[in-house]
Amino acid sequence: MEFIEAKSLVSNYIDDNPWFGINYNMNIYKGCCHGCIYCDSRSECYGIVDFDRVRAKKDSTLIIRRDLKSKKNKGVIQTGAMSDPYNPFEEKLLLTREGLKQINENGFGVSIITKSPLITRDIDILKQIKKHSPVLVKVTITTFDDELCKQIEPNVAVSSERFKAVKELSDNGIYTGILLMPVLPFINDTEENIKNIVKKAHESGAKFIFAYGMGLTLRGNQREYFYERLLKAFPENKNLVRSYIETYGNRYECSSPKSNQLWKIFKAECTKFNILYRMEDIIVGYRNGYEDKQISFFNN
Repeated sequence: MEFIEAKSLVSNYIDDNPWFGINYNMNIYKGCCHGCIYCDSRSECYGIVDFDRVRAKKDSTLIIRRDLKSKKNKGVIQTGAMSDPYNPFEEKLLLTREGLKQINENGFGVSIITKSPLITRDIDILKQIKKHSPVLVKVTITTFDDELCKQIEPNVAVSSERFKAVKELSDNGIYTGILLMPVLPFINDTEENIKNIVKKAHESGAKFIFAYGMGLTLRGNQREYFYERLLKAFPENKNLVRSYIETYGNRYECSSPKSNQLWKIFKAECTKFNILYRMEDIIVGYRNGYEDKQISFFNN
């Protein structure tokens, strides 16, 4: 494991953020070894060299403590946007766990994005944070099919294991849901996949499912990598890359040709199982009670 220098880890305050209502961003690790063929964080605009190589921020716990004590406003800190905080190295390094301890001790809330069941290890700290501040866990699940999962997300826990993590978190009172993104055109953009994910989410106690469009985004560097991996992951479908090029060209937003139909199915299934899917409802849901309990939480 390589440790890299970092001057700060917790971003500046974000007010009225429409993206899950988060107020700060924090990434203890840089890079990711999950090997997901579609990952947007590979895009050249982010400038991450050797993206598949995970590096940790040196003295992260001390920096987080210093950053948090310097903040004038309390709020919800998101981690996992650019690098999964529960990568395989975290099991021994415990940097994310120590970061959560700092979040708890300094009275902040937390929002976590992950594909790893390792997050269940830290349920004890999440429950402590929940006593004073909002806690939101978003587990990314793109396909119900474990075999397909191995093809498009080769180095991380399969979907069935992630659903088990969702259930364990939910059973422990942690506000947990699913990020159904991306939906890959011609691959997992099926009615069966959408229905199975929503049903299993319900059975696992998920409070919400958020889907950012029925499609994916592609841009410089990421697009080339995605097409290269498609050829290796689906050697039997030689026309798959051609279908993408002919359908989308250099377009950034690549919606499934069945997008409208899938959206209708998705919303109907979520409604049937009483699962939230609108961003504003999710924000209200996980923050519910904290504005009254601690009026100063969002405006110190």
